[in-house]
Amino acid sequence: MPESVSQKNCYNLAKEIGEQLIRLKSSLCTAESCTGGWLAKSCTDCVGSSKWFDCSIVSYSYASKHKLLHIDHSLIEKYGAVDSQVVIAMARNILKISQANYSVAISGIAGPKQDSSDNEKPVGMVCFAWAKKEDDQLIDWNDTKYFKGSREQVRIQSVYFALMMLRKILM
Repeated sequence: MPESVSQKNCYNLAKEIGEQLIRLKSSLCTAESCTGGWLAKSCTDCVGSSKWFDCSIVSYSYASKHKLLHIDHSLIEKYGAVDSQVVIAMARNILKISQANYSVAISGIAGPKQDSSDNEKPVGMVCFAWAKKEDDQLIDWNDTKYFKGSREQVRIQSVYFALMMLRKILM
């Protein structure tokens, strides 16, 4: 993924996703950590997003992941916050507490240096999960990417990748 992804790229994707969600009579919620709400901002920058965007929780600390998203302490203690199992739980749990049909969760190490609790994980490592409510079941997908660049570049590339994959899921 190019480091030159822009806010306009994210906005255009979010707008397209919103149109698709409206066609599907569905809505989206997000659970974000390293992106600090940037994914939700990209969505809510779109005029009319209240028709398809339900809510977002930015849970940066371990404590907020537990309190707001109901992530089990033992899961975070065992794997750290930047882990596929943790983001899957984030994506599933935000769906359970929202009115949305789809969710996206993001947790990563944006830099410029590693967090002491995730020393073995490199700067630029970002974990993603997407979930969907379907017939009282939760279906999910996940991926981990390693982005290059500054803190801001890692974060915007994360938002862009999350939206690109959501667009594929919705198609």
